[in-house]
Amino acid sequence: MNDEVKHYFDKQKSPQREICECLRKIIFDVFPNISEEMKWGVPSYAGGIYYIVALKDHVNMGFSIKNLTEDELKLFDGGGKSTKHIAITSLNCVEKERIVSLLNLIEKRQE
Repeated sequence: MNDEVKHYFDKQKSPQREICECLRKIIFDVFPNISEEMKWGVPSYAGGIYYIVALKDHVNMGFSIKNLTEDELKLFDGGGKSTKHIAITSLNCVEKERIVSLLNLIEKRQE
């Protein structure tokens, strides 16, 4: 794990820390060789295509929305012009199948 990312996760309170770690594991399960860095003050993957941000009462997993269709955009939350996210409030709310599907969708659209 990138030392800066580890420090970011370590300083989060529970359950945000555990959610962040779970999301990171899912990302690496899907893309074992993906790049990991701190960007914009949060853990970022594949040069910013994906990111994880711990907030006061939940965690957002963000995605670049480049090349998505209108129907595909509806799969995400947020009103960003270049990124959207899904919000996760507890470890029990981590929908691994959905996240894997979204990661693969974004990867496909980046090509």
